[in-house]
Amino acid sequence: MSKSELPHNKDTHKTIILGVGNELMSDEGVGVHVAREMMTRKLPAGVEVIEGGTDGFGLLNIITDADRLIVIDTLKGGSKPGTIYQFHIEDAPATSDMFKTSIHQIGILEVIHLSGLIGKTPYTTVIGVEPGSIAMGMELSDEVRQKVPRVIEIVEKVVSVIKA
Repeated sequence: MSKSELPHNKDTHKTIILGVGNELMSDEGVGVHVAREMMTRKLPAGVEVIEGGTDGFGLLNIITDADRLIVIDTLKGGSKPGTIYQFHIEDAPATSDMFKTSIHQIGILEVIHLSGLIGKTPYTTVIGVEPGSIAMGMELSDEVRQKVPRVIEIVEKVVSVIKA
């Protein structure tokens, strides 16, 4: 199975929604905030939500266990705060000055790319949100907080396409 193909039997998919980031640094924690909200929602069978925090390499087993991975994180792309980005992992370089996925010990994009070295990179969609603030604090900036419902809609749409 190539990186960009899903297994043929959609009933056997394991889909993981992975929210990552440092919630102690304001908007850097948007992925964690989204994951927590997603945990309160009814999701289809085979879909699991994980709050990944800043685990970096610690997430490798979770990533390689998934057939389909949806990552939510802060992403510095140079646009205005609250801008939402969505792309497939194959469209992102393993490391990049343009797309930096925060200040984790190792970026989640790097971990996903490294998963291929041990044999399995899941079909991955990345949803990133441009931060307004990465200052110390547990609250999201207004620009990012207002986009959380839209990020959740995007995640739910991706999941519905997978499970259709």
